[in-house]
Amino acid sequence: MQISDILTVKRVFVDINADSKRAVLQELAAKACRSYGIDERVFFDALLERESLGSTGFGRGIAFPHARIPNVKKVKSFFVRLNTPIDFEAVDNQPVDLIFMIISPEDSGADHLTALATISAAMKPLDRCKKIRKAKTREDIYAILSK
Repeated sequence: MQISDILTVKRVFVDINADSKRAVLQELAAKACRSYGIDERVFFDALLERESLGSTGFGRGIAFPHARIPNVKKVKSFFVRLNTPIDFEAVDNQPVDLIFMIISPEDSGADHLTALATISAAMKPLDRCKKIRKAKTREDIYAILSK
C-alpha cells in the first residue's frame, strides 16, 4: 500500500485551527462525514472510543487517530496540519500539529493495519516532517507525503 492509495489532495487540510484533541477529532469527523456521507457523530464517537484505549499521539508532534466504521467500504486517510500544536496526550508528551486520520471498514483487519504501517513509515523521516511543516499548500504537502 502507498499513501496515494488512501490519501488524495482533497483530503489534505492546511492550517486548521483547533484548541484541543476533542476539537480536532470533531473537525476530522466532519471531514469524514462529507467524504463518506455517514453521520458525523458515528465518526466522532468511534474516534473518541479509540482514544479512550490510549492516545494515538505517536510522538514528535504527530498523531494517527483511526477507527473502523460500519458501512464504510474503503480505507481512506485524512491529513491535517494545525496552525498551533495541541495537547494530544502523545507518548512523548509533546504537542501535536500533524494529524493523519485513518477510517476503515468495520471488518478490515489487514488493510487497516497496513494503512497504519504505511502512514507511520511515511512520517518517520524527520526531514519529511520539517518539509510538511514548512509547506505552503495542500498540494505541496500531498507531494511530500506521496513521494
